[in-house]
Amino acid sequence: VSSIGVLFRPPPEPSIPTPNREGLRLLIQLDPKALGPLSIGSPNAGLLFNPQPMPEGRLWTIRNARETYGTTETLGFVIKAIEAVERQFPGSPPLVIGDISRPDGGRLNWHASHQVGRDVDFGFYHRTAAEDFLRGRKSNLDVPRTWALVRALVTETDVHRIFVDRRIQRYLYGHAVEIGESRLWLDVLFGRHTGGKDALIQHVRRHRDHMHVRFYNARAQEWGRIAYPLLVKAGLAPGPTVTHRVRSGETLSHLSRRYGTSTRAIRRANGLRGSMIRAGRRYVIPIRKIPSEAKPFVVPPRLLPPEPRAAVEAVAGDAVLPEGGGSVAVGRP
Repeated sequence: VSSIGVLFRPPPEPSIPTPNREGLRLLIQLDPKALGPLSIGSPNAGLLFNPQPMPEGRLWTIRNARETYGTTETLGFVIKAIEAVERQFPGSPPLVIGDISRPDGGRLNWHASHQVGRDVDFGFYHRTAAEDFLRGRKSNLDVPRTWALVRALVTETDVHRIFVDRRIQRYLYGHAVEIGESRLWLDVLFGRHTGGKDALIQHVRRHRDHMHVRFYNARAQEWGRIAYPLLVKAGLAPGPTVTHRVRSGETLSHLSRRYGTSTRAIRRANGLRGSMIRAGRRYVIPIRKIPSEAKPFVVPPRLLPPEPRAAVEAVAGDAVLPEGGGSVAVGRP
C-alpha cells in the first residue's frame, strides 16, 4: 500500500541470509576476508571493511582509482544502471565515476559522507564525451541519457537518495514529462508536493557538475551490523564514533572531555594536522563504547512508476484503482 492511495502487491522480498553470530566469530578468527565487503555505521561516520575497487569498463571512466572502493552491492548497482542506459542508447559515451570511498572507509577529503562504501559520485552524460565532471547546462547536457540513468537507479537498484542541483532536476523533470512519465510518480520522486523534504531526489548546492547517489546495501549493512562488535574485539576494526557539530567556543579539549576520548584520536579521525576546529562544522568523535546490536536492517521497497492499468489489476487482485488509471507502485521488481 503506497502513501498516495494505491494498492499494489509487490513480489516477494529476496532472502538475505542472516549470519550466525558464532559462525561469524569463527570466520573472523580463521578468514576475515571471507566475510566479504561490509558497510558499517552511517555514511557520515563509519567504515568500510573488505572493500572492493570499482573495476575498469568500457562504459565508464574512473576519476581517481584510489578513492573508488565500495561494497559488492554498491558497485553492482553502479554497473547495472550504466548498462541500462547503454541498452536504451547504444553507443553512449563513457560516464565519469567520481568518489566512492577510501579503501578503509572513513573520512574522505572534503566529503562529509562517502565513508562506508555506499555513496557514489556520478558525472552526467553530455552531448560530447566528457573526461571529467562538467557543469551541466542546457547547451551541453544530454538530458535523455541522464534521465535514463536516474530512472534506472530508481527502478533497478536499491537507491536511498540522489543529491543533485535544482537546475539539473528541472531539466530532468521536464524531459520525463515530455516522454510520458507519470506526473504523480515524478512529483513524488522530486518532492514537488513537499518542497523536497524526504524526497528521493534532493537539491544540494555544488552538485551541478555531478550527482551524489547513496545506496542501501541489504547484505553489507546487515552483516556489518552484527559483525562490527566482533571485529572491534578482534582488533580488526576501530572503535565506534559519533558526529558532533561544534558550537562557538568549543575546543578539542572540550570534545575530548565530553566524549571520554583524546584530542589525538579526534585529530586522527578527522585528518586534522593542528588543534584548530571550526564552529558550525561536524566532526567525527571516536568513543569507547561499542554499540549493542540494533534491530535487523531491512531495505525499504522501491518507488516504482505506475504500471498500465491492466497489468496492475492483474497483480493487485481485488484492489480498486482510482478513476483514470494506475498510480505509483511501491515494491521491488
